Amino acid sequence: MDAFLEALLEARGALALAILASVTALAAALIGQYGFDLQPCVLCVYQRWPYVLVIALCLGGLSPLGRSRAGWILLLSALALATDTGIAGYHVGVEQHWWAGSEGCVGKGGTAQTLAELRAQIMATPVTRCDDVAFSLFGVSMAGYNVLFSLALAFYTALAGARAIRTSRTARTSPAP
Repeated sequence: MDAFLEALLEARGALALAILASVTALAAALIGQYGFDLQPCVLCVYQRWPYVLVIALCLGGLSPLGRSRAGWILLLSALALATDTGIAGYHVGVEQHWWAGSEGCVGKGGTAQTLAELRAQIMATPVTRCDDVAFSLFGVSMAGYNVLFSLALAFYTALAGARAIRTSRTARTSPAP
């Protein structure tokens, strides 16, 4: 079991697993959107970008030029995933009506004075509102699952990144045999 955990925390394996997990998260979102017609709101789309960033960073970390910086790349990935956790957590709060979403989530309030302003306001209102839960499983929305998934992945990449940095520092400071 220790060998398995060591392999999971090894930098190259962690980079590959972060890519695989990010691709899986994006695939789930895109399958929901295009396979099941679950149209994303603006916050749903914002939650996808950190995964794209993690994929790009970790692919760079697997390249010959990025291998020496794998630990730092994993820590940057952890930061991106922690940001995603925050966005998803905010989205859950909007869905649960704990706080109001931004104007991009719910559209402008009723401030129209003329028919033309009202028409413009209606046309500017998002098609999919952030406070509407499009899908839930066991009472947890997709944003709620994303909180858990991105938090776990952020924790994992931070742990693997810190270990990779510590290992590379130890290798540089230990005397050659």
